[in-house]
Amino acid sequence: MRIGTRVRRGLAALVAGSLPIAVAAQSYAPSFHPDRLKGPPPGPPNQVLVLGTAHLSSFKTLRREALAPLLDRLAAWRPEVIATEDLSGLQCDSMRRYPSRYAETIEAYCPDATAWGRALRLDVPAATLAAEQMLETWPASPTAGQRRRLAALFLAAGEPASALVQWLRLPERERRVGDGLDAAMVAELARRWDRPGETEWVGVALAVRLGLERVHGVDDHTADAPDAPGFGAVIGRVWDNAATRQRQAFTDPLDQKVAEPGGVIALYRAYNSPRAQDLAYRSDFGATFLEPSPQRFGRTYLGYWETRNLRMVSNIRDVLGRHPGKRLLAIVGASHKGYYEAYLNQMHDVRLVDAAKVLR
Repeated sequence: MRIGTRVRRGLAALVAGSLPIAVAAQSYAPSFHPDRLKGPPPGPPNQVLVLGTAHLSSFKTLRREALAPLLDRLAAWRPEVIATEDLSGLQCDSMRRYPSRYAETIEAYCPDATAWGRALRLDVPAATLAAEQMLETWPASPTAGQRRRLAALFLAAGEPASALVQWLRLPERERRVGDGLDAAMVAELARRWDRPGETEWVGVALAVRLGLERVHGVDDHTADAPDAPGFGAVIGRVWDNAATRQRQAFTDPLDQKVAEPGGVIALYRAYNSPRAQDLAYRSDFGATFLEPSPQRFGRTYLGYWETRNLRMVSNIRDVLGRHPGKRLLAIVGASHKGYYEAYLNQMHDVRLVDAAKVLR
């Protein structure tokens, strides 16, 4: 194919013009660094401890008692706010209006609050408002009836973890039907407390122990979308790499011993180490970043992951903005920990706490 002189000149100019732009894009760095502008503010700073965790639901033989060494150390740090990797009821309610995009997400991550709301004649936004209004005027010594009512409202609001906090803060003789709680709600609370899960067995247990009234679900799945044809196969091949095998060799022995004495605290120390964060990146997100498919599937996946973490961190920042000067414990899957800390560190009014020191 012959290329005319004018076209050749145009191509040459385009290529020549693109080189300085590319170089400038690579060399430019912002002059503004919010991570260096941290006050100090008047009053106590916001402190955030990010606790990377395995998903405890995968450990079928784990007993709650095995978590005592972990809970003791976290309680000694005295968090005043607890954030968990759960979707808020309001986000689930919003996604239910867009099922063509979020049907799988709803099925996997959103408890169905329909029956609970019907029992109270409240939809999710109305139940959320009612729960928040109760907390605004919450007495120092609430009655058992008030706790049962707030538990029912949290269930109708799609916030079962916070409902469980209220349920467990009741004396055992008061854990019964009444004040909005029906038999189905009571059964749901019992079911959630019986099954292994870091939200319940770490977040809720700690909230009850420390006298907190709720936990905050800060997960975000609004970046979810149905996969394009071929996406899953490509990403699966990318994950089959040397760093993944190194990661498995690092975590598998810990997972296998989690039910043994000292197994839980050993697991959490390892999952919160710099090595765990490095292996998570190299085996997963760093590998997909370099995935070469024409569809750029790896970069699509990486974009989803970064977006999700940014939105999760923004939810944490929102909670801190409403409760400044608090110690916040963020419990999240260990793959998120590095991103959480990197993004949170950009916030003026956030100071990170070293998990290794707390878990000693």
